[in-house]
Order: sequence, then C-alpha cells, then structure tokens
Amino acid sequence: MNKGRIGLILSLALFFTTQIFSQTLDQGKKFIYYERFKSAKDVLQKIVATTPNNEEAVYWLGQSMIRPDDRTANDLAVAKKLYQTALSSAPNSTLIMAGIGHIELIEGSFQDARNHFEAAISLSEGKNISVLNAIGFANGNPDSKNGDAEYSINKLKQATQIKKFNDPDVLVNLGDAYRKNGDGGNAHSSYTAALTLDPKYARANYRLGRLYQSQGKNQETLFMDYYNAAINSDPAYAPVYNNLFNYFYETNVTKSAEYFEKWQANADVDNKTCYYKASLKYAQALFNEAITKADECIATEGDNAYPNLFGLKALAYNRLKDSVAAKTNYDEYFKRQLPEKIVPGDYSQYAQLLLKFSGNEEQAGLLTDKAVALDSLDANKITYLKSMASYYDAQKKYKNAADWYKKILSVKKNPTKTDLYNAGYGYFRGGDYTSSVEIFNQYTQKFPEDIFGYYMLGKTNALIDTTGELGSAVPFYQKAIEIGEKEADKNKVKAQLTGSYQYFIEYYYNVKKDQATALSYIDKALSLEPNDAQLISNREFISKNDPKAAPKKPATPKQPSKPRP
Repeated sequence: MNKGRIGLILSLALFFTTQIFSQTLDQGKKFIYYERFKSAKDVLQKIVATTPNNEEAVYWLGQSMIRPDDRTANDLAVAKKLYQTALSSAPNSTLIMAGIGHIELIEGSFQDARNHFEAAISLSEGKNISVLNAIGFANGNPDSKNGDAEYSINKLKQATQIKKFNDPDVLVNLGDAYRKNGDGGNAHSSYTAALTLDPKYARANYRLGRLYQSQGKNQETLFMDYYNAAINSDPAYAPVYNNLFNYFYETNVTKSAEYFEKWQANADVDNKTCYYKASLKYAQALFNEAITKADECIATEGDNAYPNLFGLKALAYNRLKDSVAAKTNYDEYFKRQLPEKIVPGDYSQYAQLLLKFSGNEEQAGLLTDKAVALDSLDANKITYLKSMASYYDAQKKYKNAADWYKKILSVKKNPTKTDLYNAGYGYFRGGDYTSSVEIFNQYTQKFPEDIFGYYMLGKTNALIDTTGELGSAVPFYQKAIEIGEKEADKNKVKAQLTGSYQYFIEYYYNVKKDQATALSYIDKALSLEPNDAQLISNREFISKNDPKAAPKKPATPKQPSKPRP
C-alpha cells in the first residue's frame, strides 16, 4: 500500500471520528486529551457562548489556550481574562481559581498562584478531584518550568484518597510529577496504576514510553513496545505519532515521514503543519528546499508565522555556510519565540553561530551557561560545554578552554582521566599553574596509581619553583618514578619516566651539587633512550665536571709584545 493511500485512509478515519463526536463538553475534553487544541477551543467556545456560567467548560476553554506548545503571550492574556471574568461572576468557583493559578505560575507569579491554589482547595474542602487534578497538573506537568513537583505530588495523592476515585488522568499526572521530581520508580508505578484503572488509556502507555526513552537509545525496544501499546489501544492518540516523528527525525527520515503522516491524520491542521513539512526537507539535507518551503509558510501566515520557521531557516543557512543569513534568522526566532518555548539546544547553537563573528565571546558564553542551566540531561550539558572549550582550543586560548573543561567536571558525576587532563593541561598550557595544580591534585586523588597525574604535578611545580631551591616538584617526580618503574611495559610510561629522570639530572647537578646521583639518573634515562644524543653529551659533561669542585683559576694571559717601530 503506498503512502498516498495510507494518508487517504487515515484522513477518512479522522473524518468519521470527528463526525461521531457531538458538540459536548466531553468532546472538548477529549480533544484536549488528544492534544487537538484548536478543535477543543472551537467546541468549548460554542458551549461557553451559550452557557457562560458553565464552570467546567470555561476552565477547559482556558486550558485549550494555555496548553499548546506554540501558545503566545496573547493566548495567555485571553485565557487569563476569560478566567477573571468568570471568577468575577462566581467568586467561589474553585476550578476557575485553579485555572488562574496555572496562568500565574506560567507568568512566574509564584505566590499569587499558590494563594489561588490554596483558596481553591480550602473552598472545596480538599475533596474535589477535578480541582486537585488541575492544581497537580499545573505544577507537575513536563512543560511546567515554574511548577513545584513536591506540591503537585502531595495534591494528586490527596485526590487518589477521595472516595470512589477512579480517574486515570490523575494517576498519569502524578507519574509526571514524580518524573519531574527525579523519581522514576514511582513515576512508573503511577503510570501502571492508571492502566489498571483503564487498560486502554493510551496516555499512560505513552508516558511510560517517554520515561524509558529518557534513559537513552539502548532502551528503544522497551519504549517502542509502550508506544505501540498506546497506538493499539487508541490509534487516534496523536501525541505518540508526534513524538516518534521527532525521535526518528535525525536517524531515519523515511520512518519519521511515515509517523508525520499518521500524526497529521490525527491532529489539527495549524501553523505548525507547514513548519514540519519544511523540517522534513531539512532532515533530508535539502537545505535550500527547506528554506524555500519555510519562506512559503511565513508568507502565508504573515505575523502569525510559527516562530520555529525562523529557527529552521537559521539552521539551514548555517549548514549552507551562510552565517550572516543564519544569524539574521536566529535573531528573528529569539525575538518571536516565547522564552519558555526556547529549548537549551537553541541557546547553544546560537552561541556557536555568534562565535563566527568577532567580539561575541562573552555573549556566547552566557548563552551556553543558560543552555546548561536549563537542560536536564548531563550528556547535553557536556556537549554544550565542550563546544565552547573546542572553540577556545582552536584559538589557542588554552586558559579559556580550560575554564570550560573545568565546568564539565562539575556536571559529570564520574569524571574520566581525559576530562581531568583536558582541564589540567589546558591550564598548564595557558600558564595558570595554580589552577593546573588544583586539577592534577584531583587527578591523583581519583587515580592514585596512574603516573600521569604525578608527572604533571611535577612539571607544573617545576615551573612555579623555577630555581628548584624549594624542591616543590621533587615528591611528585619521585612518585611518578616509583609508579613508572613498577610498570612491566615501560613503553607505556617511557615519556613520563624519561621526563622525571631528566628533572632529577638537573636538580641533583645544579641544586644539590651531587654528581653521583645526577649520573645515576642519566643512566636510568639512557636505559630507556640509549641513543639519545643529548643524554650522552650530558653524561660526558657531568662525569668530567664535579659541581662541588672549586672553579679552576683562569690562566694568566701572556702580555703581547710591543710593536716594532
């Protein structure tokens, strides 16, 4: 069966599904469950227009405006006015109070939001499942950057204790709150409990899939099982297709396109649709075509153009090595996009683009720090930090590079030898010996049997104590030699051993005036490098010149004869 036929069948299925729905409150709520917010808004607006005092319809109409990931500041303003108008007519409407609190939370008015939440709970005596669920969702959903996960968990658990509780939506929201709080075990239990109440509740299987997908590609078999279970239980559940379109976007464009068709067949057509069509061109490396399609979308939508179109154009121009056009479109993207919708990767990519223009290092650094602060995945944070370190390495600004490598050490739970080396050696090359010593001290503490950390502490302290009089490098070179001489395969440690021996040749000859010990270290070095001309020359010199011997009195030069007339 070809894709066109598949698309036709899915479109017909959507048509008949839509016809079956009646214009009811349940239909509006169902559209929100499917994340078909435009359809939900259309249905709920009609209900509110005829029954403006319908508290539940007003609440869900506001939700249809504030839940979409492409909501605008105007959407928030309209929803807030809707709730405020309803509350002025019914001051004790607890569900509307929860809705206003949700908007205030998005706006960052934490105390105002908490006041409305607590007032709603108090007026409903903590026994209204819908109110507790609304408050729990506002605080614990994955997109709630300002929400309090602990508060969400507390209120949703309270809802589950109410007599005759049987709402799987509450349990899925509870799972989301646990996940937001870093408790994957209880998240899994909550999602599973939702399926116990309703085995066909697709959202629960979908969230289980997202839980395992967050653990990495190695869990693909497991999370795909959950996604397929969601599809099998409810083929109209659009979010799972959306997620799989994005998941396969960079690895399997063909499969991504197939999920895109299924998603669009079960989703509302909006300004994102055109964007995703353009993004598929980008995924196929058709960058000029992606730009052309994005421009068509922008021309059609005008001022309402989906902000991500400008971000997509920026990426495409960047791939075409047109940095000026890329920067212009990134600037437009950041101007149009709501701050809470800008993902960490956007800040990092923009930072890397800015570095192509001189004088932007400070701004690029601030953007990268912002990306790190916002991202929840350590792997992504490390990628952002390495991109800055690599830039400074390429510029031979080694201390700056080391500063960024050092930040990786605070992100990684278990830094490797390479992580510590990058920071420590960067400071060494950049002349910041104090910071280099600090990092290589960490290296020796973490890897006490590794020669390299002690060797670098020896080198760094030797540069601090340039005359050798303090002997601050001595214990580190001695430890390096102790470890190196125990190594069966001397080739692995030859560079560090030879370097340590060479330090002691100079140290004992020039500082300690100990000819015999200096010669013993030359012999050790020659055992590793028997043909080294410099070592051979030094041995000959030292053996003939005892540093303790009094300097020879120079011979009195003969007086020149007088010139003859």
